[in-house]
Amino acid sequence: MKQFQSVVLAGFMLSGGLIMPSLVLAGDDFANWQRQMTQSDDFASWQRQMNQDFQTFKDERDREFTTFLKAHWREMRLLYGVVRDKTPKPRVAPKVKPKPQSRPKPTPQLPRVRPPVVPRPPKPSPARVILPKGTPIKAAFYGHQLPFRIDPAFEARLGYTINKQAISDYWAKLSRADYEPLLKQLKAQRRALQLNDWAYLLMLHQLAKQIHPNRHNEQTLLTWFILIKNGYRARIAYDEQRISLFMPTKQQLYAVSYFTFDGIRYYVLPLDGSRQQKLGQVSTYDSDYPGATKPLDMRVETAVVTRPNIGTKDLTFRYKRKSYRIKIKYDRQTVAFFRTYPQMDIGMYFLSTVHPETRKQLLEQFKPLVTGKSELDAVNLLLRFVQTAFEYKLDKDQFGEENYLFSEETLFYPYSDCEDRSVLFAWLVRNLLKLEVVGLDYPGHIATAVHFNGQVRGDTFIYQGKRYAVTDPTFINADAGMSMPQHQNTNPGIIPIL
Repeated sequence: MKQFQSVVLAGFMLSGGLIMPSLVLAGDDFANWQRQMTQSDDFASWQRQMNQDFQTFKDERDREFTTFLKAHWREMRLLYGVVRDKTPKPRVAPKVKPKPQSRPKPTPQLPRVRPPVVPRPPKPSPARVILPKGTPIKAAFYGHQLPFRIDPAFEARLGYTINKQAISDYWAKLSRADYEPLLKQLKAQRRALQLNDWAYLLMLHQLAKQIHPNRHNEQTLLTWFILIKNGYRARIAYDEQRISLFMPTKQQLYAVSYFTFDGIRYYVLPLDGSRQQKLGQVSTYDSDYPGATKPLDMRVETAVVTRPNIGTKDLTFRYKRKSYRIKIKYDRQTVAFFRTYPQMDIGMYFLSTVHPETRKQLLEQFKPLVTGKSELDAVNLLLRFVQTAFEYKLDKDQFGEENYLFSEETLFYPYSDCEDRSVLFAWLVRNLLKLEVVGLDYPGHIATAVHFNGQVRGDTFIYQGKRYAVTDPTFINADAGMSMPQHQNTNPGIIPIL
C-alpha cells in the first residue's frame, strides 16, 4: 500500500482551557504585575503561534492527501453480504402438548420477587449550540429540526464526471472551508441527543442531504469528509454511476456488501435505508488519511433523544387461568431509527436499551404482576406474555428479508419470531427480576436460559459455574426448564449478556 508522508506534530496544546496565575495588584506590587502582564502577553503570543502552526500542519496534510487522491487508486470487487444463519426456521410456532391431569409434584422453594425500582425517565437537556457565522440551515432528525450554520464552501457542486481527479478537487474545496465550527456544532448536538456512532452518522447524512438535496454524490463526499475530520476510518469508492461510503465496524454486519482492504472489511453503508447495494467493481484510493483510524461502533447503550411520537398498543395474555392486559407505549421515532440499522450478531440486540418512556410503562405495569411471586412463577408469567401476546411470523414473510428486531420494534410491529421474542424476554427478566440471562443459539432458532437462585426442574445446564434453566419465548405455553422437542438433544451456542 502506498502511503503519503506527513509529519505527525505532537504536543500541540490548544489552550482555551489553561488558566494563568492570578494577578495580584496591591501596594508596591506594580512591578510584579507588569512582569506578569509581560509573561501573559508572551503566553498569548505563543498560543497564537501554536494555533497557527497547527493550522499549517493540517493544511499541509490536506494538500498531501489532495495530491494523493489524484494518483493512487485501485480496483476492488464487492462481495455479497454474509448470511447469518441458513437453517430454516419453523413456519409455525410450536406449542406444548397438554398432558393428562395428575397430582402435581411439589415445586422447590425459590426466593420471592421483590418490587423492582421503576426509574423515572430523565428529561433530556436541549442542545445549547452557539451558532457561528455562516449560512443557516436545519436538518430533520427524528422529530427535531437541528439548527446549523455552515461555510458556503460546503455547498460546492461536484460536476457530472466521476473520477479520481474530480474527487481530489472536491476534497481540496472542502478542506479549504471553515469546517471547525461545524465540527463543534455537530459535537454539541451529539452530546445533547445521546447519539452513538450510527446515530451520529445518520445525523451527518441528514445534514448533507439538506445541503445537497437530490445530489447523492455530494452528500456522500461531504459525509465522508466530516467523518474523516472526526477521526473515523471512512472511505469512498466509485463506479461509473455513483460514489459510495464504506466504513469498517467493530461488530460484524450481515446482508451488507463489502470489500476487504489491507485485511480490514469495509461495508457499503445503507444510509438511505436500503439493504444490499448492487455494486460490482469499484475504485478506491490506496491509503488512509493520517489519524483517521476509528471503526464505527454499532452498540446501542443509551436511547437516542428523539422528539417522541408516542403510539400505544394493548397486548393480552393468559397465565394460570387469569387474563392480563398490558398497555404498551412506544416511540415511533425510535422505531424509525432502529429500522435503519444493518443486521448484526444477535448478541448486540440482547445488549441494547429501550426508549425511557417504554421502559417506564413496561416496568410499572409488570411490577405488581411479579412482586411477591417466586422467581420461577414470575419467569413463567413473563414467558407466557412473550409467547402469546404477539403473533408469530417469519421475518421473510413480514419484511421480505431476515431482520432481527430491537425490543422497541417487537412492541411496534404486528409480528415477531424467535430472536425478537428472546431479546424482549431477556430484557424483561433482567430489568424486572434482576436475574442473569443468556441467549441460546440453536441451528435456525434462538432461545434463552435463566439462572435461578434455587433449583428448577427440567432442561438445565452449567455455564461459568452457574446452573441455567432453558426458557423458550417461542415455545408456546412452555414453562422454564422446557425445550422444544427438536432441540432437546442439541447443545446450543451460548450468547452471554453482560
